[in-house]
Amino acid sequence: MNLNTENFNFLIKELHLDEDLKLSDIPDLDLYMDQVITLFDDKLKHLKRNEDDKILTKTMINNYTKAKILIPPNKKKYSKNHIILLILIYYLKQTLSINDISLLFNNIIKDLSSNETSNLDLKKIYQSFLNIKKSESIIINENLQNKLKLIKNETKDFSNNNIEISQMLLQVLCVINEANTYKRVAEKMIDEFFANYLDK
Repeated sequence: MNLNTENFNFLIKELHLDEDLKLSDIPDLDLYMDQVITLFDDKLKHLKRNEDDKILTKTMINNYTKAKILIPPNKKKYSKNHIILLILIYYLKQTLSINDISLLFNNIIKDLSSNETSNLDLKKIYQSFLNIKKSESIIINENLQNKLKLIKNETKDFSNNNIEISQMLLQVLCVINEANTYKRVAEKMIDEFFANYLDK
């Protein structure tokens, strides 16, 4: 693969960043575990790196409930809020530890588990996340194109032998550096706000 704008646009397109499990895709009726897994397999299959990867399994769902990052099912059925939490857990666990997700979700789980009316509108939070995510997909593409220009400029004096591998390595290093920085920012936010919030 050559490091050029056309190939990068193709690479980004292959990621299907604009595809999501929308609120309208989640049934209003509660679902059994097998139905939840089928929904995820159907609507989020584009997130798999390899065909054999699992987006969600029974073991995962049970482990999330045991770890208290997912509210227990109601008579073995999962509501819209359960499904939203499972989607958010999927995204978060790509980067964060279960312990960090637990700190992040602690008050949400307490709120949703109480018999009183919840103070949190998980549906609105999720829809806002999808809206922001859609806007950011354009920014991500622009950011990668800008990195490409920087790398081409940085490597203009490199020998033509293996310049492509040097440029691709630099692109991966830059993307990983940005991912690591964002990860550390997220961890810091959890440590400074959510961990302290639990003490109140």
